[in-house]
Amino acid sequence: MIKRALPKSSPLEMPRHKVNEVAQARKPRLQSFALTTFLSRLFVMVCTLGLSWFGATEMYDVLNTNAIAGLQWAFLVLFCINFTWISFAFSQATLGLVFQLSPFAARRKEQDVDGVTAILLPVYNEDPLRIRANIQAMQDELIQTASGKFAFFILSDTNKADAWIAEEQAFSLLLNDDGACPVYYRRRYNNAERKAGNIAEWVTNFGADYECMIVLDADSLMGADCLVSLTRRMAAEPGLGLIQTLPTIIRANTLYSRIQQFANHCFGPIYASGLAAWHGYSSNFWGHNAIIRTRAFAEACGLPMLKGKAPFGGHVMSHDFMEAALLRRAGWGVRFDTDLSASYEEAPPSLVDVIVRDRRWCQGNLQHKAFVFADGFHFATRLHLMSGIMSYLSAVFWLLLIVVGFALAVQAYFVRPEYFANPSLFPTWPVFDFEKARSLFVLSMALVLAPKAYGWLSALVNIKRCKQFGGPILLTLSTLVETLLSALYAPILMLSQFQVVYDVLKGRDSGWKPQSRDDGATSWKVAARAHFSHTLLGVGLAAGALFLSKELFYWSLPISVGLMLSIPLSWMSGGAKRGNVIHHLGLMRAPEEKRPHSIILLQADYEAKQSDLGFDRELSSLERLTSEANFFYWHLAQMPEDKTDKAFCRAWICAEWQIQHSHTMDDLLQHLREEECVAILQHRALMTQMEKYLPTPLSAT
Repeated sequence: MIKRALPKSSPLEMPRHKVNEVAQARKPRLQSFALTTFLSRLFVMVCTLGLSWFGATEMYDVLNTNAIAGLQWAFLVLFCINFTWISFAFSQATLGLVFQLSPFAARRKEQDVDGVTAILLPVYNEDPLRIRANIQAMQDELIQTASGKFAFFILSDTNKADAWIAEEQAFSLLLNDDGACPVYYRRRYNNAERKAGNIAEWVTNFGADYECMIVLDADSLMGADCLVSLTRRMAAEPGLGLIQTLPTIIRANTLYSRIQQFANHCFGPIYASGLAAWHGYSSNFWGHNAIIRTRAFAEACGLPMLKGKAPFGGHVMSHDFMEAALLRRAGWGVRFDTDLSASYEEAPPSLVDVIVRDRRWCQGNLQHKAFVFADGFHFATRLHLMSGIMSYLSAVFWLLLIVVGFALAVQAYFVRPEYFANPSLFPTWPVFDFEKARSLFVLSMALVLAPKAYGWLSALVNIKRCKQFGGPILLTLSTLVETLLSALYAPILMLSQFQVVYDVLKGRDSGWKPQSRDDGATSWKVAARAHFSHTLLGVGLAAGALFLSKELFYWSLPISVGLMLSIPLSWMSGGAKRGNVIHHLGLMRAPEEKRPHSIILLQADYEAKQSDLGFDRELSSLERLTSEANFFYWHLAQMPEDKTDKAFCRAWICAEWQIQHSHTMDDLLQHLREEECVAILQHRALMTQMEKYLPTPLSAT
């Protein structure tokens, strides 16, 4: 008898909440570091406000010591917004450096765990063989260290026929319910609310049997020690609802992904330590590589539906921020544990892929404006939401600052100053304090670059970490190269994010596209089409600055150079062969490259063996299904009974006609469209009619 790919149902109610609700009674939890959290928040607040006030007063003096009017006021306001933003980042990084260099590390309590923890792997049109290798590696380690304590659930939202059957072909032989570490698979027929809906559906159908769930992404990889520690820490603190780990980027093989990987390894711990310090038990969730208490999630995290249409209405896109916010509103603790190792993810391979991802993230973050001032949320939660919004609006403010700055330069060049605009015995001389302007520029650059210097210093004084980066010389060179490349890419990202925000504000929905997992190699044609406008703007910016004054030209070079070189920079960003140049020079090396964790080696070994499975990627979904009777009947056994009415499903009617009037598989494939192919795969009545194409039909059992 062919088994179902899922365990027995164990329902758990998950009520949907409103945007505005009264906060529930706070759950009991241990807060041994409450004083540290208070002092950390005080430090960030005082440092941010102090720097912002100093920057604002200095810029006021720079613009005009007599009076400010017109565009100067706009420039001052925009400068204050941007300077406050970089001061906030600098304050968090400085706090992180203090904790990184502190000899006293907080010890997290752990205790033995009863029951089984679910590991959820939501997938959406991904490469199933790579996911299979990840699962096999984690499963092997868990069977050796924590047999019977974990169960994998592959939760598919894949909506393309070929990708769906490729998943089933890759996962069907991996599925088991032997008890040591079972692996289950479920594909949703209705992709409502995307990933959030996918996880919520699992909770409502199977959540009651699992005290906790560890949520991963398709590219996530976690060592058994990390997985076990997460469950033990949750068991030790009953008031905790979620623990977020610090994911480390691995397997970067392109120039842009290597930039992200080095920054993640070298500078990431500084930011993370600062965030964890002031977050306390009111931290955030990044959607993956985290453990969640299942009943707390079901009780608190039923996401509201927002009024209106996309992009601001409908379901909540950046669900992770809001799930953490709702847990905290319900009184559950949310914590960021940065001390856990072997928590891995992958980075987008190219600049174009980052921009595509930003489009989706931007829409989700801007949606959060509906929650910033809603009832019941913790102050730290409101800061998380505002930071997420500002991470994209900052590009708008920076670009506006540049535009207003150039407008002031044009005004100074073409408009004759009025020395006696007001009746007075003495003229009003236009004043611009260049010395203070230069000092303020140096201070701004110091605030921006300080976190990188902190990361370099923290790695340098730690002999073991320093060696992992290749020693002090390679560490220093890598930091300088990363800083230079990031500076070149920064204006391109700024302009791209401005365009993304503009699209969202115009009401354009981002849709739902899977993240690229290949090497992101971009052709010159694609790069030119994506960045032609950026190049023109860069050339215009440089030419205009040179026309106005040489000083302005030199000051604007950090922006104009990156934009003028946007096409070759984008082309260079993707492609494994292009990225390996940096790798061969030994620059921007990650610690895991020299001495990889055992889980990375195990995953690489399984991935290398995937070619032995013998899957023919050239065959279509229906050809794969009908070429092997056992696989065909396995797929049939996973299908629920048809609940929809055929009369209201055009794809069903058309597909049925094609099946009945096609004598061979080739005839059928010549006329089927994608939606009709999907209809065949998800309607039992149609799949039963497909038996005639099997080489040796059997009786389904």
